[in-house]
Amino acid sequence: MLISLAALLLAGCREKVIDERPVKPEQEDDKYIYTKYQNPVIRNNCADPSVFDDRERSGYFYAYSTQNGTSGDANCVYLPVYKSTDMVNWELVGNAFGGMERPQWISGTRIWAPDIEYIDGRYVLYFALGHWENPALSACAVAVSDSPEGPFTWENVKEINPLANEHGMLVDYASQGVSNAIDANIIRDQKTGELYLFWGSFGSNSGVWAIQLTDDGLAVAPGAQKTYICYEMEGTYVHYKNGYYYCFGSMGSCCAGKSSTYHIVVARSQNILGPYVGKDGKYMNTKSSAFNNTNNWIMSNPENLYYAGTGHNSEIITDDSGKDWMCYHAYWQGNNYDGRCMNMDEVLWGDGWPYFKTGHPSEGKVSGPSWLKAESKSGSITIDNDNAKPLLETGDPCSCRNTWDYSPKESNEFNFYDIKLYE
Repeated sequence: MLISLAALLLAGCREKVIDERPVKPEQEDDKYIYTKYQNPVIRNNCADPSVFDDRERSGYFYAYSTQNGTSGDANCVYLPVYKSTDMVNWELVGNAFGGMERPQWISGTRIWAPDIEYIDGRYVLYFALGHWENPALSACAVAVSDSPEGPFTWENVKEINPLANEHGMLVDYASQGVSNAIDANIIRDQKTGELYLFWGSFGSNSGVWAIQLTDDGLAVAPGAQKTYICYEMEGTYVHYKNGYYYCFGSMGSCCAGKSSTYHIVVARSQNILGPYVGKDGKYMNTKSSAFNNTNNWIMSNPENLYYAGTGHNSEIITDDSGKDWMCYHAYWQGNNYDGRCMNMDEVLWGDGWPYFKTGHPSEGKVSGPSWLKAESKSGSITIDNDNAKPLLETGDPCSCRNTWDYSPKESNEFNFYDIKLYE
């Protein structure tokens, strides 16, 4: 009887797939296709997302996120990779490390918070080996691939650059004296061309720091010294615009479901290494809570808590009409706050500062990115929202994590499955 019941449950599970709720283009004209979307754009556990515009080479956007699943479990996706033609409809295409292979040179760690760049003809993936119980064991590292979908390997990095660590490790507590060495972000100095790694998080002997890398991004530059950037922040992303470097980051509690207080802050500087100053004149690198006030917040939880823990933003992507878009993760009331989904909203600019329209995630259907039609753009983009592939594999048994049945067309009602298999 038990065997029959188990078989029935498994059969039912196989029918459950993720519905990416395809959204038709809002409209189009002779030049552009205009999309429309509703958050979340990835309704799967997609924490700490990084979004990469690879249209010049592959014709796709790619999104990468923190490990989805329990380390050592056969169904774990150690570094999920998604792709999209329009940033609205996303398809899970695999595991950046190619399967169960993953960096394990620090035991008890998990793969967190990726970032990716295209440098010297190769895709260079930055990630953290995060140790939740002992942050001093965490490290930021690098791996390379010929494809944005992987597989990425860390084992040949030293062959490419003799200065590199044999494991691809870039920074850890032992080498830099910075505990909680996670959340790598790469930015190039627009004046000198030098490449910098920003990393760090909360906690004693931590904070956010920056250090110069070699030109290929595979090792810390000889003689480089770290520079202190910010107190009590993580998920750093630096963006250059109109003569300023804008340093985005997340403050508050990240991982408490509906109770999470994560919010995105920003400061700017004309120097890549700072000091970074908020809109209210407060310095990011002051070891106090002075900077963390609502004047410097740009994204936070709405009062109704339809979303919670709104933070760890990705790169800014500019669409073909010149509008800027940013993705970030959030717990979502629609799936009972089970995992951090990926949201997207437009970044606006006023008085030299970035902001979101309401300061909170958009909740209804809104206008999305605009893309040139395929015939007017090299590296063509095909937008076929009606036939977008659903996310069929999420990396856990029966493809059930944070999933739902297909709903009737044009309906926003979904059936959810409360299965918590991730860490």
